[in-house]
Amino acid sequence: MTLPPPLSRSLRASVGVTLLMVLGACAVPTRAPVAPDAVAECRQWLERLDGHVDAQAVRDGGAAPVPGFRFLRVDRLLSSFRDEAGRSDARWRDWGAGLLALDAQARALEIDQLPPWVMASLAVPDPAAAKARVRDCGARLWAATSADATQRERLQAAARVPDDYSALMRTLGLYPLSRLPFFGGVEREQRHWQARWTALAAQPDPALGWTRYQTSTPPLGAAEVGALARAVPRDALGIPRPDEATAQRLLQAHAPVLEIETRGAFDRPGSLRWTQGPGPDVNTAEPVVYQRIAHTRHGDQTLMQLVYSVWFSERPPRSGLDLLAGRVDAVVLRLTLAVDGRVLVIDSIHGCGCYHLFVPTPSMALKPPPEAGTEWAFVPATLPAMAAGQRLRVRLSSSDHQVVGVQPDPGGLGGPDAVPYALADEDGLRSLPTPDGGRRSAFWSSGIMPGTERGERALFWPMGIASPGAMRQWGRHPTAFVGRRHFDDARLLEQRFERRDTP
Repeated sequence: MTLPPPLSRSLRASVGVTLLMVLGACAVPTRAPVAPDAVAECRQWLERLDGHVDAQAVRDGGAAPVPGFRFLRVDRLLSSFRDEAGRSDARWRDWGAGLLALDAQARALEIDQLPPWVMASLAVPDPAAAKARVRDCGARLWAATSADATQRERLQAAARVPDDYSALMRTLGLYPLSRLPFFGGVEREQRHWQARWTALAAQPDPALGWTRYQTSTPPLGAAEVGALARAVPRDALGIPRPDEATAQRLLQAHAPVLEIETRGAFDRPGSLRWTQGPGPDVNTAEPVVYQRIAHTRHGDQTLMQLVYSVWFSERPPRSGLDLLAGRVDAVVLRLTLAVDGRVLVIDSIHGCGCYHLFVPTPSMALKPPPEAGTEWAFVPATLPAMAAGQRLRVRLSSSDHQVVGVQPDPGGLGGPDAVPYALADEDGLRSLPTPDGGRRSAFWSSGIMPGTERGERALFWPMGIASPGAMRQWGRHPTAFVGRRHFDDARLLEQRFERRDTP
């Protein structure tokens, strides 16, 4: 199966960042004299570019700009290394290469969405030249920053990602009091959810009405997957940086089997596209699962994660007044790998950040919560020990698309009734083609997908989350109403699980 043409132009997720990092590390010295005029010109040019990006409302909502350092952006992983970055020239170089790569990737997407006339006002002939100048200015400004000890300290202090909780909303919503009934609601929902898991677990095979989806790529053997995972190089910070070929093979090898309870078109996964509506819609003609590489820190190790996102056209209403219903729905599945390629844990959220659950293997033991009355970790089931490359079978319910079962898949290609799905890069959603020939992100600059607002926002705002229930961009997923938790927190798993096996 071939990918839809719009998806073939998408950027490689963290693999693209890795390539930019390699180029940046080779091109940017840690400390080098830079002409003051060139530095000033670059700052002024980037300021003009930012002005156009904001005027056209095409700012990418992913990685956060670093205040005072217009040429850099930061995510939660790199922010977690800001103290270690200054401990050696190699770490500083690779940390900076990562910050530069995040900015260059985001700016390339933003530039592609600017109208053509903007290029003339930026004194560049075309978008390719604008992207080249972004990279050149980034290298110049990084060299100038690295040569100034005061600027280095300022950068380390500033390289933080603002969280997606509003202190003002929580204050106005009397959060210390309102959190109590909300937490009671969370506990009731989790008990109901647990009962669904238990009931379905008693059925070894789903009944009629379920559809099996899986990648058409055959699984790899444990030895091959283990060798691939162990061979992934690490940068000076210890972050695994697979090349494009290795990343694709690992993502294909672990691509989960999906068993989806199907009662209507709203239960068929598809690709996102812009048509004429207020937000993107989902084309179910060809099933697509989006993928990316992510990372988490556990002790002194940084572990690789494989992320798969499944998109549906809607969450249909179950009654006349269903505050959770709305356009477009998504489920995000994330597999955390040991160094040898074994799955340690799978966790999942909806595209809104809600319904966060963890299904660990025996290698991961849940830690007790530090305090009562906060969302810690919902663990509805556990997995047996997994061999490297062993695929998981994930069951999703109809309509609300909740994960209601996770088991190791026995293998094979599923027979003639299995529907193959294509894998596509999730970062392609940050720049989709539009009917008028332009390009536009599936998300606003806030990281929220337009047109996916839910009625629940009228009741849930005291928990401090903007537009709860709406679909969100990677890196913008708060996952707890009570407490604070983000899906991409660098030490999320370490805070909640203890490793029982040897690294």
